[in-house]
This record gives sequence, C-alpha cells and structure tokens, in this order.
Amino acid sequence: MSRYHRQILLPQIGADGQQRLSNSTVLLIGCGALGTVIAEQLVRGGVGTLRVCDRDIVETTNLQRQVLFDESDATSGKPKAVAAAERLARINSTVRIEPHVVDVHSGNIEELISARDGRSHADVILDGTDNAEVRYLINDAAVKLGVPWVYGGAVGTTGRVMAIAPTVTPCLRCLFPNPPAPGELETCDTAGVLASAANIVASFQVIAAIKILLGHPIEQQLMTLDLWNGRVQTISTADGRRDDCLACGRRNFEFLNRAATGTTTLCGRDAIQILPPSRTTMDPQRIASRLATAGAVESTPHLVRCTLSESGLGLTVFPDGRAIIKGTTDPAVARSVYARFVGT
Repeated sequence: MSRYHRQILLPQIGADGQQRLSNSTVLLIGCGALGTVIAEQLVRGGVGTLRVCDRDIVETTNLQRQVLFDESDATSGKPKAVAAAERLARINSTVRIEPHVVDVHSGNIEELISARDGRSHADVILDGTDNAEVRYLINDAAVKLGVPWVYGGAVGTTGRVMAIAPTVTPCLRCLFPNPPAPGELETCDTAGVLASAANIVASFQVIAAIKILLGHPIEQQLMTLDLWNGRVQTISTADGRRDDCLACGRRNFEFLNRAATGTTTLCGRDAIQILPPSRTTMDPQRIASRLATAGAVESTPHLVRCTLSESGLGLTVFPDGRAIIKGTTDPAVARSVYARFVGT
C-alpha cells in the first residue's frame, strides 16, 4: 500500500478507503478522450478491477487527446481496449485490467456489468462514450440492475458531469426524457474538442466515482463547464426524480429492449460499423484465410484487417462478428462489403 501513501493521507480516503478501492470493480464504457483519462486515474488510484470496453481502433487523430495511446498504437491500428490495457498494466501491475473489444449494446451490456465467468460485478459504471443513445442504454441497464453510474460529456471547450444512483438520485431520463434529435447537438466532428476540457471533465467523473466507491453521499447536481472562459456551474437535481419517468419510475427500459443490429457511422472516421444480425463468434484465422485473395491481410487475436484490392476500402473484422468498413460513409456500400466478405 506504500504506493498510495499520498492518497491514504487524505482524510476523505484513509487506509480503510484505500482498501475499499482495491476491492472495487469499475466498468468503463468507451476509451477515448474521456475514457483514457478516467482509466489512468483509476488505475493509478488503485481500484481493484477495471473493465475497459471499446469498439474502436487507435488512429492518429486520437493522439491529440487520448492520453493512453502513442504513435505506435496508431500505426498498428491496435484496438483501443487492448492498447489501453497494455499501457495500464505497465502503470500498475496490481490492478486487474479486463479489456473487451466490443460494441456495447443491448445484447451485452448486462453481461458486462454482472458477475460472470469469474468476473466480479461492477460497483460503478463510468461513461466514456461520445454517443447519446449509448448513454440512455447505460442508464437503462444501471437502473434495472441498481448500479450507480457517472455521466460525462465533452465537446469543444465545454462539458457536463452528473452522478446517478438508482433510487437515490434522478436518472438520466428523469431530467432528459429523450435523447437529442440527430443534428441537435454539436459533436467532436463539427465542434472539435480541447484535450484539456476532456481531461477536466474526466477528472470530475473520477472524483464522483471514488465518492461512490467509498460510500460518500452523492451530490445531486448537474455540473456544466465552460473551460475556455473558466466557468463552472452546478444545477441542483434534488427535486428531479419523476414518478412517471419511463426508466426509474415505470421501469420501461426502452433502450435496453431494442435489438442490437444495424449500421453506425463512426464519428470522425469516414467509416461504417456493421453489427451481425445475431450473436456469433468468429475464428480470426478462418476470416483471414477467406480474405487472403481479396487484398493484403493482417491478423491478430483481436481482429483481422484487410485492404480490399478492388475498392481500396479497409475492412476490419472482430471475433464477435462486428466489422468496420473504412473509406465510405454509405451504409449500403458497407453492408455490401460485409455480406460479400464476412457473409453472416
């Protein structure tokens, strides 16, 4: 415990609190600008287990703000969850890191939260996503399973943070009954993102998570930050719980009950993600063999990547049957490539 001496000196933590942290399990969904900062701070702080879930691979444009990755990760196109786990293990070998190269959706989120196959049940969920629909999915799962979670978002030079504890605080749908309409909010594609803003938002998320793990009272507030102008505002949510809330009031888990299929345009990637029509497991070697005549193939335990000779498109296939088609934003083109070369 000597490595945590300066943290144990804090009266808010102490030796007992540090032991509680070492016995805790955190589920982090998304390992980008927010998630990499969250992951590093939690691992340095000595959480017992960190379960890192991300669907994407490292690219050069990530390096401006995603602090766990370097140029070698981008050059090799390593999955973010794997690259993060390798870096985190070098930071603190006493923490159990569980990387999951997955798209978190309605079909797998409850498994990722719950104890299964030797995994421990998550004590808190951290939002490192850049997707409103996924946040509402997290909210549904957290409310259903009674697990607290910490919402965070950063775009441009602004951010928001809110801790949510089922039955104690309002849930996300109490305050924002429906996700924003497409095009309603700025994204990292349209507004950019300042690395410092993401770092500060993520740091506030980590503080909220540590308070939850240590059993401290949760501030019922939504924090909004304008980092460029140095403004922080807190809005009380103490009276925000609604009996008619679809999620925590009526327990109608709309996002959790949706089928996990379809196509998704990836933010800032000139790429489309395809999910298989049903849950499956693929053999990377078999996929690599199938693609051998289609172009140059690279195979690892975590993915198979091929640059298709005919079209120049990049096809990356993951063991769960998911694929990313790079070089197009046309879902029809992406589905055609998927059907032709993956075939499920």
